[in-house]
Amino acid sequence: MLVALLVVPLVLALFGGVHWYVWRRLVRDTTRPGGAARRAGTVAAVALPLLSLGALTAGRAGAPFALQQVLAWPGFLWLAVLLYLVLALLVGEAVRPLLLRLPARRPTAPTAPAPGSGRAPAPAHAQVPAPREAAVTTAPVPCPAGPAAEAAEAAEAPSAAARAAEATDPPAAPAAGAVPAPEAPAAPIPEGPVLASGMSRRLFVSRAVGAAALAAAAGTVGHGTHGVLRGPRVKRVTVPLAKLPRSAHGYRIAVVSDVHLGPILGRAHAQRIVDAVNATQPDLVAVVGDLVDGSVENLGPAAEPLAGLRARHGSFFVTGNHEYFSGAEEWVDEVRELGLRPLRNERVELAGFDLAGVNDVAGATYGDGPDFARALGDRDRARTAVLLAHQPVLIHDAVRHGVDLQLSGHTHGGQMWPGNLLADLANPTLAGLERYGDTQLYVSRGAGAWGPPVRVGAPSDITVVELASRQA
Repeated sequence: MLVALLVVPLVLALFGGVHWYVWRRLVRDTTRPGGAARRAGTVAAVALPLLSLGALTAGRAGAPFALQQVLAWPGFLWLAVLLYLVLALLVGEAVRPLLLRLPARRPTAPTAPAPGSGRAPAPAHAQVPAPREAAVTTAPVPCPAGPAAEAAEAAEAPSAAARAAEATDPPAAPAAGAVPAPEAPAAPIPEGPVLASGMSRRLFVSRAVGAAALAAAAGTVGHGTHGVLRGPRVKRVTVPLAKLPRSAHGYRIAVVSDVHLGPILGRAHAQRIVDAVNATQPDLVAVVGDLVDGSVENLGPAAEPLAGLRARHGSFFVTGNHEYFSGAEEWVDEVRELGLRPLRNERVELAGFDLAGVNDVAGATYGDGPDFARALGDRDRARTAVLLAHQPVLIHDAVRHGVDLQLSGHTHGGQMWPGNLLADLANPTLAGLERYGDTQLYVSRGAGAWGPPVRVGAPSDITVVELASRQA
């Protein structure tokens, strides 16, 4: 309890800090104060995290299922967009200084005069002479009287036309030996691209980086969502087993894990999975946990298509951690009514091998955890044993009890990169087939998605595991 009291505030602080960073880069740095765009961006920066928190907590809080569905799509999708938006913006932090230091565009050169103007352009080194100062006299000059004086004065005074021409004509080149006037300082070149709108370089770069980050995040999430809603792809893996008899060579087990029926993935998704499994014509179907995210009352209709699973030796089910969050006892009864056989720390003998199943480790909190002694303690170890266990971490118990093959899920393969890095640290095998002593472990990436209906770098799958006898 004390750990939770410490962790929750830290998580909320981190969540708020990440949203502040996104608001700063996408809203504050790209919009003008007081404008409609800034107001709208600020409202979105507050509403979206609230929707995400609502999507995460509505189910646990017992909110009506209709409300859970309303909150789930925008809330969970925003979490996925936020992840890739932050990653893209962090890349932009490295690019931003380079863009700000790009050479600014120089002012254009002066244009040549129009043809026929009769004037040549002034040379680049020519300077505009300082304005002519008026002569200052120290004593009054008497005006001569008479017509002769008036004629002389008229000859000395320039005409109005001459003065107009002098004002418009280019200045004459300085006389030889004259000292040119000091050169005027050049006008400063504005920082950033010279745009018609007068946008500064910093604003231009902020908008360009923000738009690129938003496009990258939206494109990544859109592609990942399409992969989930399209349905899982079928994989085929051959597992050689030393003790498997020749009669069981080629036996096919369809492994289905982590369907996660809930507010987003419902009846249509369950039907896609059933159709994909039946198309493989398996000998046995193994549903290895995390079938649902919700109660039987809310999700019973979504799970009904599972009654259509077809396999020569039937369909089997073991609990995952999410069943215990959703009411494991009720779901065990529900899947039994749908035609699946739950294996709750028990074993069934099939032609050629033993099939065992153990409860998920999360069940220990409810007094219903895995019990290997009960499931495997009294079996004939000369026979091949195949174990259904939701979490790969049970592989070490499986090795101690002489299991030949363990089939698991739980990891989702990381679901969304770089989540695979964390999932790989928490599980002995992230996805695929690996060997632990004499025991082999196969981990499926799962047929659905938890939280955001998005997968990036970890496509969903249904795996047909074909058992191969070394004696064949």
